[in-house]
Order: sequence, then C-alpha cells, then structure tokens
Amino acid sequence: MSIRQAYSEWAVTYDSDRNLTRDLDALVTRESLSESHYHSILEIGCGTGKNTPFYRQIAERVVALDFSEGMIAQARTKLNGAPVLFAVADLTAPWPCADQSIDLVVCNLVLEHIADLGFIFAQAQRVLHPGGHFFVCELHPFKQYQGKKATFQREGGQTEIQAYVHHISDFLSAGQDAGFTLKRLGEWWHSEDVQLPPRLVSFMFEKEQ
Repeated sequence: MSIRQAYSEWAVTYDSDRNLTRDLDALVTRESLSESHYHSILEIGCGTGKNTPFYRQIAERVVALDFSEGMIAQARTKLNGAPVLFAVADLTAPWPCADQSIDLVVCNLVLEHIADLGFIFAQAQRVLHPGGHFFVCELHPFKQYQGKKATFQREGGQTEIQAYVHHISDFLSAGQDAGFTLKRLGEWWHSEDVQLPPRLVSFMFEKEQ
C-alpha cells in the first residue's frame, strides 16, 4: 500500500485512535510556538488538521497542504469556516507557493515518509521571507532505530506505513545546505515513556537574511 493510500484509509479514525506520538506532537507544537505570531504560515502535511486550528490562532493567514484528499476532508471539518486555504499537493514536487511569501513553514510528523530531506528544505528556503522560520517536529531517530513507525489498525490487521530513517545530523545538514541557521533543538518525551528514549525531536531553523 502506498503512503498516500495508507493515510487516506487512516483519515477517518486518525484523530480517535490512541496515538501518543500524535498527542505529544500537539503539545510540543503549542509549547514551542504559542508565544509567537505570524502574518502567514505554510503547513506542509496538514493531515486531519490536528494542528491547523492552533496555527490559525497564531497567524493571520494559513495555507495547509497535504497529498491525501481524505485527510484534508477531515481537516476542513475542524475549521468551521475559518480562512484557511487547503490544497492537495505532493510535497516532493515544487510547492504551490510564491517565492518569499511565507513567514513560517511548519512540518509535523511528515518527514519520516519523505526520502529526500534536501528537497523539502530547499522548498522551505524558497517560499520563506528572509529571516523566516522553519519549524519541524518529527519522530525521534532513536525510535526509528528501534523499528517504530506510523501504523494503524483495521479489521484485516495492522498496516505499517513506509518510512525513511533520518538521523539528527541529516536534518542539520539539510538545513545548513539550504541556507538555514539552527535556532533551537528539542527532544521530547510523553508522560507515559519518560524512562525511554525520546519520542520526538523538534527543530527551529531560521532563513538567513
């Protein structure tokens, strides 16, 4: 099953399935960004819109991209007519955004499904204003080393979604190559696994002026 097909199938139950990684990502995102305000945010891989209402609270304009129509359909139900522009887009192709048109690009639990980090960082660099920021929150590579990946249950059993292991050095190298400066790196644990390796890693990159 392709990554797109898997997420389209998962869309209906994604928000209600027990998922500590999803829940921790929401907490990390709010802790990292709640004191900020932006004119424009580009959310890449918005999924069911689990974070989109929060992004709308801290920005005047939000553009939310995902390659799954099923996921975007779920996301639309959360916004109740709020001015968010949703678009179906393949993140591994040039993004449908003008150059230097965005203040903050955000990416939550997406990059494990994308092989080429360099392309993602290059596109983020292209669409951001000088001095703009790129916030990334992903499954920690320590978890990936243990074989953890996105999965969901159906009557036919468990479906594992294809994933690529990205080391912390891969994120840092991709950022540097694209002209970003690392401003902040965080490692995060859910309250149920504080004695285990960190569940998530987050980065805040800044585009050079």
